[in-house]
Amino acid sequence: MKILVTGAAGFIGGYLVPELLERGHEVVGLDNLSKYGPVEKSFDRHPRYAFVAGDAKDTGLLRELATDCDQIVAVAAVIGGISLFHTLAYDLLAENERITAATFDAALWARKNRRLRKINVLSSSMVYERTAVYPTPEGEQLRCPPPASTYGFQKLACEYFARGAWEQHGLPFTIIRPFNAVGIGEKRAKVEKEVLSGNIRLAMSHVVPDLVQKVIKGQDPLHLLGAGNQVRHYTYAGDLARGIRLCIESPAAENEDFNISTTASTTVIELARAIWAKVHGDRPFRFVTDPPFTHDVQKRIPAVEKAKTVLGFEAQTTLDKMLDEVIPWIREQVRTGGI
Repeated sequence: MKILVTGAAGFIGGYLVPELLERGHEVVGLDNLSKYGPVEKSFDRHPRYAFVAGDAKDTGLLRELATDCDQIVAVAAVIGGISLFHTLAYDLLAENERITAATFDAALWARKNRRLRKINVLSSSMVYERTAVYPTPEGEQLRCPPPASTYGFQKLACEYFARGAWEQHGLPFTIIRPFNAVGIGEKRAKVEKEVLSGNIRLAMSHVVPDLVQKVIKGQDPLHLLGAGNQVRHYTYAGDLARGIRLCIESPAAENEDFNISTTASTTVIELARAIWAKVHGDRPFRFVTDPPFTHDVQKRIPAVEKAKTVLGFEAQTTLDKMLDEVIPWIREQVRTGGI
């Protein structure tokens, strides 16, 4: 199968592209390199991978790239930490809507005129931003109040693009909702605004890389955003990539939506303690709390039975193993100035 992946040079793309290549697929990757700049990937010279530097808002280019593709994975978006939800509230909405519209316009053309079979849309757990139902099942995004953040609202709009394209034009889709992806390759983006947490400049305002860098840089007491009792499901990006691949490959995924997540709930304080122990051993753990951002959702707890039943997907990587991969990588990034 030949697959077009937009946003291929980003964090998720860095796990998804090799997952697809290892399964024998041919991949075309598109990215404008605006987030991190040029980044060399281990798969760049793979014989079944072709990378194109270009803008996902360029419908003509997307049509050209989709001409002989069987599926599209729409990953490209302006995305960052929670600080970005505030500093770029309009740009997140406007730019991502342009990307989404261009991608769907190209997909509809390729469905009608070429051989495209389906579009896979990377949504977000933020579509459940205002739910009060835990664990949160697929379909709750249609029942709970709409997201308060422009980022969450736009991700919900992506899902409506998918449903509308199917209803009007018969373009099959799969909607994929990751929960708190964790892995290597995520560092300070060029678009991030500087945000201080205590004496440390945040890398992404994503909790794992930021807590790790603060601990590595010796912050003591450790500064936490909010009370630290926020509940998250930290999902290894390699598991997420496998879940996306199963969505692509499984006929049963057509016109369905899936939460892709681990089953393990972890509070921010529990995460902070685990990172602290891996870096400092038995050194006493101390922390203070800072005021949270407005859109710091207190609980993100997904129901995952649908992905298990329909796709046979279960996240397998523990938080302990994730940290064993991420901490050395961030330590090196701190040493070389990447974070």
